[in-house]
Amino acid sequence: MGHEHNHNTETIGDKRLIAAIGVNATLTLAQIVGGILSGSLSLIADALHNLSDAASLVIALIARKIGRRPPDAFKTFGYRRSETIAALINLVTLIIVGLYLIYEAMGRLFAPQPIEGWTVVVVAGIALIVDIATAILTYTMSKDSMNIKAAFLHNVSDALASVGVVIAGTLILLYGWYWTDTVLTLMIAGYVLWQGFSLLPKTIHLLMEGAPEGISIADVVSIMERTNGVESVHHVHIWEIAEHTTALEAHVVIKKVSLPDIERVKTELKRALYEQFKVIHSTLEIELDGSVCIDARQINSNRNNGKSPT
Repeated sequence: MGHEHNHNTETIGDKRLIAAIGVNATLTLAQIVGGILSGSLSLIADALHNLSDAASLVIALIARKIGRRPPDAFKTFGYRRSETIAALINLVTLIIVGLYLIYEAMGRLFAPQPIEGWTVVVVAGIALIVDIATAILTYTMSKDSMNIKAAFLHNVSDALASVGVVIAGTLILLYGWYWTDTVLTLMIAGYVLWQGFSLLPKTIHLLMEGAPEGISIADVVSIMERTNGVESVHHVHIWEIAEHTTALEAHVVIKKVSLPDIERVKTELKRALYEQFKVIHSTLEIELDGSVCIDARQINSNRNNGKSPT
C-alpha cells in the first residue's frame, strides 16, 4: 500500500512538472515575441529566465525518472544522484544566462533603443500570472528536492522580475524613462547570478561526497563511542549517496569477541546512527581492542615497500 501511495505521489508530481513546463514554454515564446515587437530588453531578459526555468523543469523531470531506477550491477547505489547532476546543469546554465543578460544590458547603455511600453506591461502582466501558477504547481514538491526547490525559487524570482518589468513599462509610458529597462535587466541578471552562485556550492558539496549539512564527524564518533562495548571509533566517512540519503562507514574497536556481542554492538550502532543522524546505509568494520588496523592504502604501501601486509 505504501509503495502504491508513493507511486501515485510521484505520478502526480510528474504531471505537475509537465504542466509547469508547458505554461513556461508558452510564456517564453510570448515574451520573446513581445520583447521583439516592443524593443524591450528587460522583457527578453525575463523570457530567457523563463526559458531556463522550463529547461530546468525538463531536466528535473528526466532526472526524477532516472532516479527511480533500482540499484543494479552497474550502479550499486542506484541512480538517485542523477537529480543532483541535473541541479548542477541547471545552475551552470542559469549563471551563463545571467552573464549574457549583463552583456546585452551593457550594450544597450551605449546604443539605446525605443521601447513600446504598453506591450511590455501587457506581456509582463501575463507572465506574472503564469509565474505564480507555476510556483503553486511546484511548491509542495520543493520541500524535499533540491532540483524542484531550485525550480520553485526560479519561478518566484520570475514573478518578482515580472513585477519589475510592469513597473518599468509603466514608467516608460508615463515619463519616457527608457533607461529603466536597462537598469531592470541588470537587476534581473544580478538576482539570477546570486541565485545560481548561492545554490552551486551545496550541489558541488554533495557531488564531492562531503559530510551532510548539520552533521559533525566529532558528534558522530562521540555518539558511537557511547554505545556499550565500544572502545573507540576511527576511519569514519560520512556522505550523502543522494539528497536525503546519508551513508557511513567506520572502523569500530570492541573488547568482547563473541558473535552475539558483535551483533549486538552493530545493531545498537546502526540504530543510534539512524535515530541521531538519519544514516540509512552504514558499513561497520569490527576490530578487536589491541589489534592493528589495516586498510587498503596501508596494504598497498606495504606491498610497494616489500613488506607483508600482516
